[in-house]
Formats: sequence, C-alpha cells, structure tokens
Amino acid sequence: MAELPEPLQNAAEEGADKAFSRRVALMTAVYAVILAITSLGGNNATKEMLLSQQQASDQWNFYQAKVIREHQYRALALRLEADLLERGPSMRPEARAKLEELRKKFAEEEKRYSSEKKDIEKDARRLEHERDRNRERDPNFDFSEALLQIAIVLASVSILSTSRALFAISTVFALGGALLGLNGYLLLVHLPL
Repeated sequence: MAELPEPLQNAAEEGADKAFSRRVALMTAVYAVILAITSLGGNNATKEMLLSQQQASDQWNFYQAKVIREHQYRALALRLEADLLERGPSMRPEARAKLEELRKKFAEEEKRYSSEKKDIEKDARRLEHERDRNRERDPNFDFSEALLQIAIVLASVSILSTSRALFAISTVFALGGALLGLNGYLLLVHLPL
C-alpha cells in the first residue's frame, strides 16, 4: 500500500483523533449520568438511614414509656394485694370489694401495656433493620462516586493527551464505580467494611 502524502496523513490522524475525542466525550457523559444516579442513591440511603434511626429511637422511647407504665400498674396491683392480705379480714366488705376491683383493674392495665409494648418493639426492630440496610448500602455509593469521579478525570485527560491507555484505565474505574453503584441499590455483595 502506498504511503499517503504528509498533509493527507496529518488529516487522517486528526480525523482519528477527533473521532477518539468524540467517543471519549460521549463516554464521559455516560460516566456523569451514572455518577448522578449513584449520588442520588447515596443521598437517599443516608437520609433513609438517619430517618430510620430517628424513628427507631422514637419507638424505643415509646416502648420504654409502656414498660414504665406496666411496672407502675404491677407495683400498684402488688401493693393492693399485700394490703388485702394484711388488712383483709378487718376491712368492711364494700372497702374490700373496691380494693379487689382496683387490683383487677391494675392487673388488666399491666397486661394491656405488656401486649402493646410487643408491637412497638417489633416496629422498632423493623426500623433498626431498615437503618442497618441503608448503612450497609451507603459505602457502596460513596466508593462508586469516588471511582466515577476518577474515571471522569482520567477520561478528560485522555482527550487532552489522546491517550487510549488512559481512556482504558478510566473505563475500568467507571466499570468499578457502576458495579458498586448497582450493588448499592441491590446489595448483592456485602462490603467487608
């Protein structure tokens, strides 16, 4: 094959460089879109983690209030039971009946608070699980964002230097970032952090 004259050869190289630059610029835009999606996932995971933690804390406070009330009613019922044992024979029948009625009411209230706190505990544990899941998702998004930002910088530098090797490296970083971002959404692999 005959060699091209120098001006034609330069034009062919410039055309190839422009095609390379356009390809890399397009891929850089794709990296930026993936980065935006990953950033959105990371922000949402953080917000959901904090919200779940706050809601779980509220539920545990509510649970603790129910436990305190349960114990108060238990203590009142036990106190009335002791009074009935101690003073029962010497009490008037209507006073004794009233104390018996109060003791039963306090025992019922104790049972009610005991059963109510179980549902609250279940809800608090569910919220803690949600918090933990979002806490596990978050580092995936953080590492994904870092890798995608590095990929964008390397791709930009590869355009300036017309370096296909730098573009290949940026593609590896972008692929790693995309996989971590996807893992942030799906949690297929648990990061050992």
